[in-house]
Amino acid sequence: MALSTLSSKSLYSNANNLFQQNQQQQSSTFSLVPGSKTLKSKSNLSISAVHAAEPTKNSVSVKESAAPVAAPGTGKWSLESWKTKKALQLPDYPDANELESVLKTIETFPPIVFAGEARSLEEKLAEAAMGNAFLLQGGDCAESFKEFSANNIRDTFRILLQMGVVLMFGGQVPVIKVGRMAGQFAKPRSDPFEEKDGVKLPSYKGDNINGDAFNEKSRIPDPQRLIRAYCQSAATLNLLRAFATGGYAAMQRVTQWNLDFAQHSEQGDRYQELANRVDEALGFMAAAGLTVDHPIMTTTEFWTSHECLHLPYEQSLTRLDSTSGLYYDCSAHMLWCGERTRQLDGAHVEFLRGISNPIGIKVSNKMDPNELVKLIEIFNSNNKPGRITIIVRMGAENMRVKLPHLIRAVRRAGQIVTWVCDPMHGNTIKAPCGLKTRPFDAILAEVRAFFDVHEQEGSHPGGIHLEMTGQNVTECIGGSRTVTFDDLSSRYHTHCDPRLNASQSLELAFIIAERLRKRRIGTQRLFSLGQ
Repeated sequence: MALSTLSSKSLYSNANNLFQQNQQQQSSTFSLVPGSKTLKSKSNLSISAVHAAEPTKNSVSVKESAAPVAAPGTGKWSLESWKTKKALQLPDYPDANELESVLKTIETFPPIVFAGEARSLEEKLAEAAMGNAFLLQGGDCAESFKEFSANNIRDTFRILLQMGVVLMFGGQVPVIKVGRMAGQFAKPRSDPFEEKDGVKLPSYKGDNINGDAFNEKSRIPDPQRLIRAYCQSAATLNLLRAFATGGYAAMQRVTQWNLDFAQHSEQGDRYQELANRVDEALGFMAAAGLTVDHPIMTTTEFWTSHECLHLPYEQSLTRLDSTSGLYYDCSAHMLWCGERTRQLDGAHVEFLRGISNPIGIKVSNKMDPNELVKLIEIFNSNNKPGRITIIVRMGAENMRVKLPHLIRAVRRAGQIVTWVCDPMHGNTIKAPCGLKTRPFDAILAEVRAFFDVHEQEGSHPGGIHLEMTGQNVTECIGGSRTVTFDDLSSRYHTHCDPRLNASQSLELAFIIAERLRKRRIGTQRLFSLGQ
């Protein structure tokens, strides 16, 4: 594939040249001081229905700020109102002027996604909230510059499509495919510093902020990395769009795929059996005169998502949609608020409440039910279906104890949300060799607990959120093709947390599909008894 030869280094070089040109233009056509009378009007930068946001009136500071000026979720929202709140997990850049110049440049870049696409995703998620669709959200824990390649993007996209077919066949409902891709760089850290052999350095926060090499120079936050992250995100989404609409995602092709290392395995054989059944259905359609070349059979819809963490970057890509008069963060179709940044009076909540993208809320066993209701009210005061996705991450035992109380509190408040299971983050352990890993059995136990609780509460299990890859890595132990503690170091490639490999991901998809099938059959029986 020709695109495989495209390097992130060349992309960054081209963008850096554009950055230098923009700096020269800024010095000649308008002042670098925000609010200056010589500042060129942003109205000249409109793109289709999405317009660039108005220029900022104050320089962007990413240090922690304090002194909230209003009660949570109240007061007039603006692109900069988050700066009046306490901002956690943001990097401390040594050169504020360089950061400001980079952010000004990103403001002039085209949006990565468009408002209409985000609205379309919201409509799909509303169906998942009602039990009429299922969300499949997956991808890297954190994207990296080093592993950026067309082949890696293709392999993750391909396994997501295969999982989608398995889930769709079992659940007999549309599967909403959303990647943790094209922007999932920044990572919150529990400790701002890391220590090795008596040397203490700032923690690695993601390739868009600093480097993972354990040396002082690499760990200094570098604003130029934001431009490189933008370019990689745009290039990734460009390739994903081509795969989704260019014939690669055609149903006939998807059923013909099988992973080389999954052949002659249990899940490989099961996938082949399912593929044969789909092929029979396609053959019947063709014999009946129904075309299998229709776009619904040859293309797929695919959306992107990432954690809303680096607020200055997110602000620089927020645009005003002229068709609705609403603001959209055009860095991704969907963004989520992390466990460490969901404070009711915090800067991240303040920023997210003003954008119109679908929003996810990561929820652990620490979440108080009343606080969750308040947070949903801040984000979705109009109770719009599809706006809020609750991504639960708490381990199997806590899931059975804590989740029912959250579901009941949200139901009592009359709030419409999409409930999604993240079985990854609550099941991280340290292997004897010192590497972080996640046992497949623990992941599976949390998924089963999630479905059991929703069955018990009469609510809808709306989706699954996974850290996974299309590569044959050895990062999570277990699965039918067992990865042991001793295997971990052989292909442990993650820059952050351990991911399911393609074989484990497909195995999990079959197990979830079986639960969806049983749920569907049970619902049909209840419906027939009520006739």
